[in-house]
Amino acid sequence: CASDDTGNRLRFQLELEFVQCLANPNYLNFLAQRGYFKDKAFVNYLKYLLYWKEPEYAKYLKYPQCLHMLELLQYEHFRKELVNAQCAKFIDEQQILHWQHYSRKRMRLQQALAEQQQQNNASVK
Repeated sequence: CASDDTGNRLRFQLELEFVQCLANPNYLNFLAQRGYFKDKAFVNYLKYLLYWKEPEYAKYLKYPQCLHMLELLQYEHFRKELVNAQCAKFIDEQQILHWQHYSRKRMRLQQALAEQQQQNNASVK
């Protein structure tokens, strides 16, 4: 049925957008401060969303760190800590450090690979 397809597509888009919002520690702090993580239905919804870890769904994510946050949100202790703005700030800083380190490391690997290919090409001639 066409209306089922439209409904499923809308649900997919809404859940995709929400799951990706979980990558933002400030948003998690916002949810925690408003008591969402104390709501059993909301916690169950977070458990349901774990299906995004499956490759056929994960391929649509632009912010893969959201899956790590989704996994951490399964733990009550983590959910409770997010009420503290300092906790969210720490997570935010750690994400930035990770991406800075990851980009530099990736650039070094790509440069090394390019140099190796140049050497291989030179030795073939």
